[in-house]
Amino acid sequence: MATAKIVIDPSFIVAPVNRNLFGSFVEHLGRCVYTGIYEPDHPTADTDGFRGDVLDLVKELGVSTIRYPGGNFVSGYKWEDGVGPKEDRPRRLDLAWHSLETNEIGLDEFSTWVDKAGSELMLAINLGTRGVEEALDILDYSNIKSGTALSDARIANGHPEPHAVTMWCLGNEMDGPWQLGHRSAEDYGKIASQTARALRQVDPSLKLIACGSSNPRMPSFGSWERTVLEHTYEDVDYISCHAYYEESDGDLGSFLASGTNMDSFIDSVVATIDHVKAELRSERTVNISFDEWNVWYNKRYHAVDKITDPQEWPIAPRLLEDVYTVADAVVVGGLLISLLRHADRVTAASLAQLVNVIAPIMTEPAGDAWRQTIFYPFAQASKHAQGDVLRLNITSETYETKVYGEVDLVDGVATHDTATRTTSVFLVNRNSTGESTVVIDAGDLAQNANFSFTTLADTDVYAQNTLNDQNRVVPVQNDKIVVEGSEIRVTLPAVSWSVLVIS
Repeated sequence: MATAKIVIDPSFIVAPVNRNLFGSFVEHLGRCVYTGIYEPDHPTADTDGFRGDVLDLVKELGVSTIRYPGGNFVSGYKWEDGVGPKEDRPRRLDLAWHSLETNEIGLDEFSTWVDKAGSELMLAINLGTRGVEEALDILDYSNIKSGTALSDARIANGHPEPHAVTMWCLGNEMDGPWQLGHRSAEDYGKIASQTARALRQVDPSLKLIACGSSNPRMPSFGSWERTVLEHTYEDVDYISCHAYYEESDGDLGSFLASGTNMDSFIDSVVATIDHVKAELRSERTVNISFDEWNVWYNKRYHAVDKITDPQEWPIAPRLLEDVYTVADAVVVGGLLISLLRHADRVTAASLAQLVNVIAPIMTEPAGDAWRQTIFYPFAQASKHAQGDVLRLNITSETYETKVYGEVDLVDGVATHDTATRTTSVFLVNRNSTGESTVVIDAGDLAQNANFSFTTLADTDVYAQNTLNDQNRVVPVQNDKIVVEGSEIRVTLPAVSWSVLVIS
């Protein structure tokens, strides 16, 4: 049996847990919006047409912020199409996903839905086909109380109170040749700076996010961040990171170690940020918004022929509806560990996406909504990660991977809340051949404490939750825990995600 040792000391603090780490993402893509969050004829639909069963699951998931409306979709989006009387709204071709957009849901409706979900709206601005003027217009419509043409239009549209959006993405993945309005780093940096400065002339308190690389494998990764930041460093609060992971060619071992790639990705971007900070002799610190991350079987999507004839583009087709496994959930847990471990510099993040499209929540039209396997690590981390993230001392046996070399079999992170005297330890076992025993030296934290220990695992690492078997994979109480003084010994099944709560 493999072994690992962890030392927890509540005085070794990385940073406070930022609730914005537990954000998600809704794009007008596939069935994320239509028959996802919105289905007026569904038995659980409320008076606004939103599915009540989905809202209940979103609340259970514990999502803090929700990025909207894209994604690639935003780079061709006219926000004005989605406000005003629904019968007057135009249908548009969505070039990003070869679909027909009805605009039945737009800014006002989505803001209403976010309020019902108990989350905060994070808006992305179209800097692909549009620019500074349109950015100022949507800010006016969204955030000005009254007295301007656009704020008064919002009121006339039935929304007397401002949407009060504080977080704004300055475009999306502008380094990608697939993106409408794709620009060089130099050109994007200039328009992002111009847009940021214009927005701040309206409201200096806004939190602004510049586009980083769309993934760390882009040829321009690193140089893109440096050039963009040289233009925008004094104008923005964040630069974005995007990363998706998938198992390739049956290489489970490398896939389970995806968190090591996220670690190095974050460290590289932080180094670039700080290089530009020093170069500019700035007193500001720009942080990271990791506003797209998940497991996504992208190769499967690109293997499917797109509908190329725009005369045949469908409304809300089934796209990117990955069905997730136990292994996928363990990887998502590992990515959550990585994000928390970097909580000093990653201060916002968005799991992409929320419903149906590479999502923790699935629905059937007129039917059920259910939790995918990846729902559980996110929901548990959102619920139990409180207080401060702790810097752990972890010693683990290792294994060799094809992609990342030698990595630890066990990875983890812990949080500690002094107000409630609660410590939460999040663990993944990457061992695909057997259990791993973890010895945790918790010091005084273990004295006179109560313990809750749950694990998500299955004898089949590719087991899934489906429409016909919605609860095949769920976290269960793990009784393999022994406490002796300050030492806690737990046993983790092969390929598993576990949460230990010490209170």
